Amino acid sequence: MTENPQISAVLEYIEARERELGEQAGQLRSRVEELTARLSELDAESESLRITRETLLAIPAPAPADETPRPDVPDHPAYQQILTALTDAGRPMRARDPCEALDLPILPKNTEGIRCKLKRLVARGIVTEPEPGLFTQPRT
Repeated sequence: MTENPQISAVLEYIEARERELGEQAGQLRSRVEELTARLSELDAESESLRITRETLLAIPAPAPADETPRPDVPDHPAYQQILTALTDAGRPMRARDPCEALDLPILPKNTEGIRCKLKRLVARGIVTEPEPGLFTQPRT
């Protein structure tokens, strides 16, 4: 090459600097490859989540479960009064208790009439009889 020591020193510096820059560029290229791979992974996961969201939103809502039809309460107002007394009491009642709640005299004909109506409500599934003679509204 050249015999000039100053030019030789500059050329050596340039060669050393080129090597340094080459190494740094190689490291950066390697890092860029890693980041590009990671970016591809994140994009794929994001796309998967987007597709999942769209799929879930496209699923129709399930039809509501058919509710069991409520039994019909007899039309006579006494049945409504008995049910109101049971609801207001909030506890199981004997036939005598609705008589008192409805201000009926405690006579056998009244308690038997109420008991008969309570039994009819039990038969229709409106009231339950957890033990003989004890009536309550079913828990929902």
